[in-house]
Amino acid sequence: MVRRFRGESHHKVDSKGRVSIPALFRRVLQTGDPEWVEGRQPQLVIVYGDHRKKRLDCYTMEAFYEIEDEIMSLPRGSMERKILTQTMLGPSLTIEIDRDGRLVLPIKQREKIGLTSEAFFISAGDHFQIWNPDTYEAEEKVDTEAWLDEQSDDFDPLILLDQKRGD
Repeated sequence: MVRRFRGESHHKVDSKGRVSIPALFRRVLQTGDPEWVEGRQPQLVIVYGDHRKKRLDCYTMEAFYEIEDEIMSLPRGSMERKILTQTMLGPSLTIEIDRDGRLVLPIKQREKIGLTSEAFFISAGDHFQIWNPDTYEAEEKVDTEAWLDEQSDDFDPLILLDQKRGD
């Protein structure tokens, strides 16, 4: 059974870069780590490569294996494979959650997104994102709200599900 991430929450970040992962997210990480067994801590992959993104994308091991397989299926030497390798595979790291349900985020990744004393976690279905809360509020949330404001008053976002993929 594939579990998905749902929800959002704020968590404190200590001076060593430790931040608690939401409990429901930890359960998804456990089921998405084929090597996880009771008594062992689950692992996840953090992707930080796209310089335009001001967030960290966190995947279960299984979800990231799927991405890797898709990238490796692209033709060698193709621009698509090169770009995906340089934004997804190279700039990623596998991290194990500690016994207290925390991640230890390296300083390079914290600096990339301007993370200091608080982190904002938000689900994205097959992965979750970690943001500086101020950046999320000022940029991501504002962009979504602006787009919605451009729609008619009776617009229901669920209509987007009716659109065919690739159209």
